[in-house]
Amino acid sequence: MKDTLFENLLTKLVLPEEYTNYISLYLEPIAGMIHKQSEHNSVPVIGINGSQGSGKTTAAIILKSILESHYSHRVAILSIDDFYHTKEKRIELSQSVHPLFITRGVPGTHDVNLAIQTLNRLKNASKTDPVFIPRFDKGIDDRKPENEWDRVDEPVTLIIFEGWCVGSPALDVQTLIEPINDLEKSEDKKGLWRKALNQFLLEEYQLLFKQINWLLMLKAPSFDVVYEWRLLQEKKLSKTIGKNIECNTGVLNEQQLKRFIQHYQRLTEHCLQNIPGLAEAVIILNEQHQMIDLQINSQ
Repeated sequence: MKDTLFENLLTKLVLPEEYTNYISLYLEPIAGMIHKQSEHNSVPVIGINGSQGSGKTTAAIILKSILESHYSHRVAILSIDDFYHTKEKRIELSQSVHPLFITRGVPGTHDVNLAIQTLNRLKNASKTDPVFIPRFDKGIDDRKPENEWDRVDEPVTLIIFEGWCVGSPALDVQTLIEPINDLEKSEDKKGLWRKALNQFLLEEYQLLFKQINWLLMLKAPSFDVVYEWRLLQEKKLSKTIGKNIECNTGVLNEQQLKRFIQHYQRLTEHCLQNIPGLAEAVIILNEQHQMIDLQINSQ
C-alpha cells in the first residue's frame, strides 16, 4: 500500500525513482513532526519556505499524501502565489508606489487580507460553509476568475501554506541603502522600491506569517542556483500551457528570466541567511535539487 502510494505519486509528479529515498529519509519524519502539531493546535498551519524552484509544491503534495494516508488528516494546501494581487491592482501599485510593483512576487504584490481571511475560513470550514480558495494563472499573469477557484466542502485538520518568502522577517533598513544587482542599480536608483517592499514585509506580511504554527525550509545552496531552477520551471510551464517560451504569454524566455529573478535576489538571500534559525526543520538541498540533510531545531 505504502509503496504503491509513493509509486503513484512519483509518476504523477514526474519525479525520479530516487525521490522515494527522500520521502523515507526526510518527508516521512517531517510528516510525523507535523502531525504532533495537531495535539497543540486544532487546525495547525504549516509553513514551507524555499527559494524559487526548490520543490516546495512537490514537498507539500507529498506531505499532504503522507498525512492523509498515515495519520488520517484532511489537508488543504495554499500557496502564497495564489494570493497575488490581480494584474489591474499591480498596475495601480506600479503607478502609485513604484513601477517595479508591476511584477508579481515581492512583498506588496499579494492580497494579504485575502490570504488571512482564507486561512481563517479554512480553520472553520464545514459542509454547510464551504471555502473557496483563490488560484493564480501564471500563464496569463493574473488571478483566475472566482468560478475557477478551488472549493473545500468539509472540515480540514491541517493547512500547508507554502511560498518563497513565507515566514521571512523584515530586512534591516541599513542593508537597503546600496543596490545589489543591475535591476536595483538601473530601475530603483533611489531605493524607493526596496524600501516599500520591506515596509510591506514588516507590517502586513508579519500578520500573515503569525498564522504559521510550524515552519519547514527547503534550503538551496545559494541564490546562484535559483536561475537554473527557475528556468526549468518556465520550460515546464511552457509545455503545460502549450505556448512557446519565447512568446510574451506570461512564460519567460531566458533574457526575461534573468531580469525577473533579480526582483527576488535581496529577499531570497535574506531568507537563506535567516530562516534556518527560525524554522523548526530545514531540509538541505544541493545544486541538483537532491535532499542531502535534515536539521531539526525543535521537537
